[in-house]
Amino acid sequence: MNFSLMVLGSSAAIPTSNRNLSAHLLNANERFFLIDCGEGTQFQLRKYHISWQRIKYIFISHLHGDHFFGLAGLLNSMHLLGRKNELHLFAPQLLQEILNVQLMASQTTLQYQVNFHPLNMDRFDLLLEEEHILVHSFPLKHSIPTCGFVFREKNPPRKITTPRSYAYCSDTAFSEQIIPWIRAIDLLYHETTFMQDMATAAMEKFHSTAMEAATIAHKAGVSKLLIGHFSARYEDLNPLLDEARSLFPETYLAEEGIFVNI
Repeated sequence: MNFSLMVLGSSAAIPTSNRNLSAHLLNANERFFLIDCGEGTQFQLRKYHISWQRIKYIFISHLHGDHFFGLAGLLNSMHLLGRKNELHLFAPQLLQEILNVQLMASQTTLQYQVNFHPLNMDRFDLLLEEEHILVHSFPLKHSIPTCGFVFREKNPPRKITTPRSYAYCSDTAFSEQIIPWIRAIDLLYHETTFMQDMATAAMEKFHSTAMEAATIAHKAGVSKLLIGHFSARYEDLNPLLDEARSLFPETYLAEEGIFVNI
């Protein structure tokens, strides 16, 4: 059965001419999970022929705009296209108020139910348990409260299949405290805003370098590392890839439109 990831956006802070803002789509046995929703996410979903009406769960890691400014537009488009099925939104508590103000100001009443689930931003927490998947959040080290997410397959439909797993570490400074929560993950996404020559800037801005992401992957014993959230200063991403691969060879770039079977 399907357990795969599509990258919809990989740029940090601002979009570039060829990189959009943070958003990933996980297909876990035909259950669709949208993780972060930067500006332009609905355009990316359309570009890659993904039916956003099939998305039942949305997870927002934190309230920096490049991770959620696309959400109100996506919810409105779902409404305009006749969505009736409920949607579950896992996000920092303040986002509920933000969305309510946006909907009120535009005099919009969604024709479907949005069930809001506030994140606990300071501990490892079970968010969702269904027949075939478990989803947890865990705290990251950033300038505002931020969560990572880990998705673990449960009771694979085919009994001989080993359960698969994916972890999403959005904006975060280097922190070995996350290792117990992501240990032995099949695919780890870890932000890589800078290269190691900008380690001081990364630390000051609560971001990570390619080498630091590789260090986390190595120490956590993950199978594969996906790096993204690239600063717009980097037109060529190969130097970041080379830096990470020098320590962790199973590293790949989170470029728009890539599809990863986990």
